[in-house]
Amino acid sequence: MPPQNLQHRRTHHLLLISKLLNLRDNASPFTLVLDTLEQSGRPLVREFIGRAKTSKSRVVYISFETLRKPPDVDIFIKARGKTPAALQKEISSAGSGTQKTLLIIDTLHPLATHSTPTLPLPTFLSALITPSTSLLATYHLDIPLALSAHTPPSPYAPHPLTLLKYLCTTLLTVNSLSQILSRKAAADKSLAEPVFGLGEEVEGVVKGMGGNDGRDVVVEMEYRRKSGRAVGEWFFLPTAECDGAGVAKLGRERVVLLEDYPLYRRVPAEYDDDTGGGGGVEDSTFDLGLTEKQRRDRDGVVLPYFDAQGSEGGVGGRILYDMGEEDDFDEEEDEI
Repeated sequence: MPPQNLQHRRTHHLLLISKLLNLRDNASPFTLVLDTLEQSGRPLVREFIGRAKTSKSRVVYISFETLRKPPDVDIFIKARGKTPAALQKEISSAGSGTQKTLLIIDTLHPLATHSTPTLPLPTFLSALITPSTSLLATYHLDIPLALSAHTPPSPYAPHPLTLLKYLCTTLLTVNSLSQILSRKAAADKSLAEPVFGLGEEVEGVVKGMGGNDGRDVVVEMEYRRKSGRAVGEWFFLPTAECDGAGVAKLGRERVVLLEDYPLYRRVPAEYDDDTGGGGGVEDSTFDLGLTEKQRRDRDGVVLPYFDAQGSEGGVGGRILYDMGEEDDFDEEEDEI
């Protein structure tokens, strides 16, 4: 990719993720967070809450599994044991008004399990979204859905996760930084990627090594434009536990592209399986890199096989030689 296009892509995607995290211009009415046992989505949710508090937005938290009210939350609603109709009425009364509101649901499993024919899950979620209200919901990929005794699932109905992925305007999947670096180190050596947690299929192993890394979070974004085209990118998000600075302030963005993160660009030795090191370019005694001028000069060289592919066919594979005065021409020899 040319440097100009690479810089344009980097700038565009960083502005997009900043716009989504700061809830500017109602960029994403429905944001779905997918997490696993290997990496919880709570650090990302805390980032949303902190930025909403900085921008003086109202935060409404609907709790199915959270016992205590999180910091910087304005309204805390306990949803366990309530019917979807009663919960929808309580949420509508709490989120009324023209103030910008961030509505957070800590897990969608109870709503996906106990949805009724009169109030299915898509209808319930769509009723919560208004021009001034953005919805942020979390879905746990490793937790199976319980079968409802009142409304057995139809064999022709899509899976609730399929519906949620279709409805959401932004899909954010969180990953452990330690495990991403381990996969990167294996891929650089053309080795099979390691598996963690339930993927190991080892009895008694639920969470793998490096899961729920408290340092940072890797976020995979898929943003759906109004035209239907999806924009995908990987980001590195420093957490509040890592740098101690809390959430990002307005005007100071801490999110970077994963490919620009130093530990990802050059995997440290602790993630290298070989004890003797990689033995790559960094171990050589001379510089194999090129300056910008050398790189431009190299790109400007037209090689013979490229010249032969031109519209006029080039000069083929012939060798052209200009005879000098000291050369002795022999007519019996073939023409050069």
